[in-house]
Amino acid sequence: MPRPTATRLLATLAVAGLAAATSACGRAPEEQAAGPAGARYTACMVTDLGGIDDRSFNTSAWRGIENAAKERTSIEKKYVASTAESAYEPNLTGYVNQDCRFVLAVGGLMADATTKVARAHPDRQFGIVDARLDAPNVYAMQFDTAQAAFLAGYLAAAYTRTGKVGTYGGMKIPPVTIFMDGLADGVAHYNKVKGRNVQVLGWNKASQTGSFTNDFVKQDVGKKVSDALVAGGADVVMPVAGRAGLGTAAAAQDRYAVIWVDVDGCESAAQYCRSFLTTVVKNIPDAVRDAVLRGSRGESLTGAPGYLGTLANNGVSLAPYHQFEDRVPAAVRDEVEALRGQIVAGTVKVTSAAQPR
Repeated sequence: MPRPTATRLLATLAVAGLAAATSACGRAPEEQAAGPAGARYTACMVTDLGGIDDRSFNTSAWRGIENAAKERTSIEKKYVASTAESAYEPNLTGYVNQDCRFVLAVGGLMADATTKVARAHPDRQFGIVDARLDAPNVYAMQFDTAQAAFLAGYLAAAYTRTGKVGTYGGMKIPPVTIFMDGLADGVAHYNKVKGRNVQVLGWNKASQTGSFTNDFVKQDVGKKVSDALVAGGADVVMPVAGRAGLGTAAAAQDRYAVIWVDVDGCESAAQYCRSFLTTVVKNIPDAVRDAVLRGSRGESLTGAPGYLGTLANNGVSLAPYHQFEDRVPAAVRDEVEALRGQIVAGTVKVTSAAQPR
């Protein structure tokens, strides 16, 4: 073969350099930062009994993983729905065996199973919503929903025409009763500043007793419990029962108003928006998204202090009033907003035995 001339050699090198530069510029920024050789990062979620479409905490946790995957295409997402509490441990273990890099458990009911699996696999990163576990490789995401529920209680007391507000839970566990405590205290605060006597049906904060469906799925049971509250005079009802609460929303029509929880009801269950006075929001999507993104960037979450959502950091909030905007007087809206500022400033104290510590 003839030897290449200097001119031909320089031209060849220039073309090669241009191709390399073009290839480097063509890679997405998130892929360059995704780890060695654009390694995949698999985030896997195990739902609680309510399933992926509970329009509540499972739905919003999955949204967080979806949002993370939209931001970084190196993230692969999976979920499995638990149909019984006995499925928690095998579902979590199954994802460990599938080499998921981040395994998310949704809900305090999964605490024991998550602790057991996490301790058996200390080299794997886990996360959990609504619990803090004694395992350094489980990143906790908790929410002081009593603060936002306090606002909802004040609002409900101002809105009711019967002088009675109702609430019920799915199960008597801290992530549920914290909402009910906040609502009861918000009503009590309204009574104090307004000299009224609005009653709370379905929950007694002092004795920690009240109405429960003992289920987060069965809508007919949720409807039955809320029907009893309405029969007792409540014209505002806050179910804290996941999918079971949809039975309350479906039956409301124009007979009573509903306060939804976890994720804005007018977004997650839009067909019932006409019945939602507001929603006590837990910003689960952003908490989960941030945890997954941090893990995908190679940041260790082991031993991290976890996340606590409050009114101050927008981890909890009240959703817009949507179709009730014109039915909530401007003065009441202003009072609720002022009360939010007082809670953030610490001049109004919100307490619950179920608050994250």
